[in-house]
Amino acid sequence: MACFFRRKIAAKLGRALQQSEDVFIPALSAVPVFRKQQSPDFKLSINTLRSSGVLPSSGDTQEQSEELANQLKRDSVVEDISAGNGVIHFKMNRKLLVEKMLEPFGKEDDHTFGLHSELFKTLKKGTTLVEYSSPNIAKKFHAGHLRSTIIGNFIANLKQSLGNNVIRMNYLGDWGMQFGLLGAGFGKFGCQEKLKQNPLQHLFEVYVQVNKEAAHNEDMMQAARDFFRQLEQHESEAVSLWQQFREITVDEYQRVYKRLNVHFDIYSGESFHQHGAQEVVQQLQSRGLLKTSETGAGVVDTSTDGDMSSVCAVQRADGTTLYITRDLAAAIDRKEKYNFDEMIYVTDKGQANHFNQLFHVLRALGHSWADRCEHVPFGLVRGMSTRSGEVVFLEDVLNEARNRMLHNMSQSKTTKEMDDPEDTAEKVGISALIVQDFKGPLHSDYTFDWDRMLQAQGDTGVFLQYTHARLCSLIRRNEGVGGFIFDPSLLLEPTSIIVLQHLLRYDEVLYQSSQDLQPKHLVNFLLKLCHLVASAHRELPVKGSSQEVAQARLRLFSGAGSVLAGGMRILGITPVDKM
Repeated sequence: MACFFRRKIAAKLGRALQQSEDVFIPALSAVPVFRKQQSPDFKLSINTLRSSGVLPSSGDTQEQSEELANQLKRDSVVEDISAGNGVIHFKMNRKLLVEKMLEPFGKEDDHTFGLHSELFKTLKKGTTLVEYSSPNIAKKFHAGHLRSTIIGNFIANLKQSLGNNVIRMNYLGDWGMQFGLLGAGFGKFGCQEKLKQNPLQHLFEVYVQVNKEAAHNEDMMQAARDFFRQLEQHESEAVSLWQQFREITVDEYQRVYKRLNVHFDIYSGESFHQHGAQEVVQQLQSRGLLKTSETGAGVVDTSTDGDMSSVCAVQRADGTTLYITRDLAAAIDRKEKYNFDEMIYVTDKGQANHFNQLFHVLRALGHSWADRCEHVPFGLVRGMSTRSGEVVFLEDVLNEARNRMLHNMSQSKTTKEMDDPEDTAEKVGISALIVQDFKGPLHSDYTFDWDRMLQAQGDTGVFLQYTHARLCSLIRRNEGVGGFIFDPSLLLEPTSIIVLQHLLRYDEVLYQSSQDLQPKHLVNFLLKLCHLVASAHRELPVKGSSQEVAQARLRLFSGAGSVLAGGMRILGITPVDKM
């Protein structure tokens, strides 16, 4: 694997410069490959060695590169060393490269390729709490929550793959005046029978009706305020109805999450932190941090100069708490309960100021662990609609993706016969949604495009699935040909080498993703792998080759398929083995 070669190069550098070989690991990286172009395997950055004090920071980098390259000797592992502009390139022994890179495949743990790299030793391990998805109860799952759900799932999968204990939390919007409206509205427009038949649709209809009514009927608004007051005072009838709404919603959401292959360890919500929110206000008051605004609201000064030019409201003039007060209580409660080492919130970029204020107030309260809390923001999706018009609900999007994919598969001449075409179309359609979302920077807005998203030959989730299914089919057709033993000298063609050179970068890509929590690095790595595999599939046929050559090529394709499947699972994609 890449670690073996990195360590060999680092040892060579350590001997030449009389330094610990560990100091060279961060300066070494695999060279990105290009089809039809041979390239070295690793490069050493002279600037990184200069900035870390290993080499003098003054002087010409080209001269330093050449001088150091001349001190290094070629051997049975490193067969070529050359100086470039500010870098030194290393080319590994080709037979050894094939042997070491394909060694892990064919074993039971081949799905862990790259996950035990020494690059991850510097990462802080521990408990990571990820809060994501977080829709509002008593409403159908809006398409707008898709991004938070799949991005949070990716982050949780990545952290778990790299050895963290991950707590996946869904913090539901399950409190506030809208439940006063819904409770009062259900009393007038609701029907228990309809609630059983189509729960969220019925609650949605009630909510629309009660809002229309309340707009011109003060009695209805008063009834809503009365119901919410009963809820806050824990009166049994109001609480029972609210609990029914909450349970119905969570059951419906779990059905959607199952389709997305997403699960949660904890379903929390604002309702859990009513008492804690009041305690937060008291703590702010006792520390002298709570001020009163001109309108009578309770605020905390978040300005850098302490001049109240920027404030965070934590209490209304009537003494009730706000969303951020409940968020403060929730964060403190989570630290006490789970003792997390880091907490990550995944929401749209419009909430950036909310989280800046949240972390500021937590620090003001003396919670230094607020520095280990992070907000991962994402942009908006433009133009998400189905054939029937503007989209409101996520299930409409999932159904449309499945149906369009099913149609495309039925029109394709290469589609294989399968046991459950709808299930395959569902998984491939969801892959397309995820890859379209993950290809660019998360904070950017993007335009939703059904046709581009579902192309089989473009850089899409469909292409990932098609490549994986094709590799699985190749392995199935040649069952009994492959084996643990293979001859590395039969995989020295440039097409084979370029696939293995690309696999050298896998642990670096995962490391990069762990640093900025962006899925684009992994998506683009996997898409490039698929293009390289497509070339190898054309140029390195298994059928018609001798048994020894077939065995070697199958090991290459098996290894590529294993890395592809592992990377897809981290992204939250379920690989299909036939399409």
